[in-house]
Amino acid sequence: MQQQELEKLMSDSAHNAVQTAREEFAIELDYSAQSIRAVDDLLLAFVEKYQDKALEDSAVFTLCNIYGAYLGETYRRLVSGEWRYDQTNPDAPFVVLDSGEHSYAFAGICYERLVNDSHVSVKAYFDQALQTKTQ
Repeated sequence: MQQQELEKLMSDSAHNAVQTAREEFAIELDYSAQSIRAVDDLLLAFVEKYQDKALEDSAVFTLCNIYGAYLGETYRRLVSGEWRYDQTNPDAPFVVLDSGEHSYAFAGICYERLVNDSHVSVKAYFDQALQTKTQ
């Protein structure tokens, strides 16, 4: 995947997250650091609203990727960063956001909250990434 295609894909995915939050829950995401708290709530709201359907593989994949893209695009607007398609394991490629010497798996933290542990905070992960960049 070319870098320009990846950038467009992630931007479009973030836009889908904004639209979905608005249409499903009347929540406005504005690419601010404060809006990230709403992502924590949105992920769990999908489980509450759609129950087991929200945890089907295709739904989990979609939710984690669009909200991970939203987190990354917000981070890029606030700080900087470049998306990277990592194919180290060809059976399980993934996208990360590189910023300086750090890489952030924003879709991965969404997955952790949605599937593994509802106490994991997307906002705390995002804030830590911001803090790392500003030190």
